[in-house]
Amino acid sequence: MMMIPRKRNEFNLFEDIFDDPFFEKRETKLMRTDIKEKGDNYVIEVDLPGYEKNDIEIELEKGYLKVTAKVNNSVNDENEKYIHKERFYGECSRSFYVGDDIKEEDIKAGFKNGILSLTIPKAQEKKLEEKKFIQID
Repeated sequence: MMMIPRKRNEFNLFEDIFDDPFFEKRETKLMRTDIKEKGDNYVIEVDLPGYEKNDIEIELEKGYLKVTAKVNNSVNDENEKYIHKERFYGECSRSFYVGDDIKEEDIKAGFKNGILSLTIPKAQEKKLEEKKFIQID
């Protein structure tokens, strides 16, 4: 059996480039998050590259802290055609259980270089009431 190379009618540079393993579709996770302890607080750091401070909403409801980010940069220009597109446009959100005793004023938030930092105090351990016994006469 003889192998004959297939003849191409048209050469497409980008077709060959995107066959490279570098461009394989990888699972991307939005809002990658690190949570760490720092003294009497927990610090949640959320990656939000490409977002502005005004694109982010943080709400606390029933012990859950919800972070929502919205962005819409998709401009359709008739003279442009995407060859490859990976950046995300739209809305994403993530929730964290922080406890029923945490109030909005307890949480500190900052946003710098595409990273949202949330500082939340650790819940105070509830002391168990000391057992009281009834004395028998």
